[in-house]
Amino acid sequence: MGKRTLRGGRAAGVSLALAGALILGACSGGGGGDEGDGVNEPEGAGTLDSIAFGDAEASAGPAEAVPGAEPGGTIHVLQETGPNHLDPAQIYVSDEATVARLLHRGLTTVRLDNDGEYTVVGDLATDSGQVSDGGRTWTYTLKDDIYFNDGSEVTSADVRHTFERQFADFITQGPTFVQQWLANTGGADYRELLPGGPYEGDHLPDTVLETPDEDTVVFHFEEPQTDLPYALSMVGYAIVSEAGDTREAYDEAPLTTGPYQIEEHRPGRSMTLTRNEYWEPESDSARNAYPDRYELTFGHTTDDSTRRLMADNGDDRYAISFNNGVDPANAPEVASDPAYSDRLVQGYQPYVATLAINTERVTDKRVREAIALAVPLNGVLNAYGGTFGGEYAGGFISPLLPGYEAGYDPYGKLAAPQGDPEGARALLEEADAVGYELNYVHHTGTEDSRAAVAITDALEQAGFEVNETEVPQETYYDTISVVDNGYDIYRSNWGHDWLSSSTVLPPLFDGRQIQDGASNYSHFDSDEVNAEIDRIRGIVDPAEAATAWFELNKTIMEDHLPAVPLFYYKQNILHGSLVGGAVFNDDLGTVDMNRLFVIQE
Repeated sequence: MGKRTLRGGRAAGVSLALAGALILGACSGGGGGDEGDGVNEPEGAGTLDSIAFGDAEASAGPAEAVPGAEPGGTIHVLQETGPNHLDPAQIYVSDEATVARLLHRGLTTVRLDNDGEYTVVGDLATDSGQVSDGGRTWTYTLKDDIYFNDGSEVTSADVRHTFERQFADFITQGPTFVQQWLANTGGADYRELLPGGPYEGDHLPDTVLETPDEDTVVFHFEEPQTDLPYALSMVGYAIVSEAGDTREAYDEAPLTTGPYQIEEHRPGRSMTLTRNEYWEPESDSARNAYPDRYELTFGHTTDDSTRRLMADNGDDRYAISFNNGVDPANAPEVASDPAYSDRLVQGYQPYVATLAINTERVTDKRVREAIALAVPLNGVLNAYGGTFGGEYAGGFISPLLPGYEAGYDPYGKLAAPQGDPEGARALLEEADAVGYELNYVHHTGTEDSRAAVAITDALEQAGFEVNETEVPQETYYDTISVVDNGYDIYRSNWGHDWLSSSTVLPPLFDGRQIQDGASNYSHFDSDEVNAEIDRIRGIVDPAEAATAWFELNKTIMEDHLPAVPLFYYKQNILHGSLVGGAVFNDDLGTVDMNRLFVIQE
């Protein structure tokens, strides 16, 4: 779910026993806010199993029925922010991705079944992919009866166009894994493979992306890409209509292939989703699509959505949020009162919250260390609900990922979560930097605003001068992902896109990926780190690679410190009493919207 988003099960037919079959044990505990806050750990949270790549049988629809579910009715979704992007190629932020999963389909998707098992299955494709040439060639065959919501059939030409347009300059916000793999590069220069995209009649060569007939797509890579089925499950690689592509304007009114379409969208206020009459349940093994419609409204703070869902009156009995967790003020009551237990869905999210430091502007590592020492982890995490909302982070890699080492704490932050302003001031004095000005930007969301107070107070106590700016939540990532953004520090969340740290450290810290819209928010560039990223990517053994990634995490933390780890996220979703099928999806890091239904009165 980077961002900005994600990723456990068994299934028939593993195409390739590679990274898709990683095994994870339970993650360790680690504490969160103040002691004695009366908030419990999510039951069963922090555990992921293996994920398999499914064959044609596993990928065939319709989706397994959810026990007790009936079709019909309307579900109301209370969101803090509306989507800033609807074009799938521009989607990499979790609150956009959750809505988009009702609208868009890709070649593959990750399915959660009634037994709690996860499988990468073919979505628009007949299976999760047929691999050859040692992982360098992947072939996908499209299913029958797959259409866009205008009634046009999805063909291999649309798939080819989907990937070619991702090289266009206006596509700046989505994932770049597949583009870089096709171009055989680790940096932003992947666009040189198809400058401007396909809009002037140019195409990727058949040696890279081949469509031998209307139903077949073949990806050719110079290096083995064993995670491709997982990567293709990201919303950012959902299929775009070649005939219906309106370039930049597609972001406002995209065609859809999922069970729903956009009937009305009032940006920043509301969105109505109704059934896509051209979606065929028999072609979809992952989505049930029980509700007739979704009514999404935006502008709900977590305080507001929590109070409404606790009260459970009127339409709020049919309501849920995809991304608003229980707010910190009401967390103790919701966690301890049995009246809410049947309406509370809990789990760990894949996200690690960090305070990014713009290393192009804050060049002295002693100053960056002073920022790290000063920041109070408890003050930040308490703004997000204490132990109900997360646990303190010692590094950039989530406890959910293989290779994670519990207790890693190079700057003593876990041992002293209240911060060390005196130690920070000593570092500033050593660097002759007392009074150092920091331009700090955060967004207007309730939790971020509360955390900003704790961060600013601590930094000023340590001897910094802080210039604080806030921007709307909807445009926050667009603001901080501009290279020349004028800011020194800003919080960001990053979650693994699948069970590998290869989806964490390279996007965040590969200096060759510094560009507007990219996720190297620290603008960090180290030849040593870049070379190590390339070396680890070539390691075939998943366990060996996992260990190497965590060692690189240590190098980045201890030798460079381009960001301050803050906390590992938990998610606590409350829903109305007439919403059924609500279960936590570890792959999404939130409730599984594909299983929801309205309980008929």
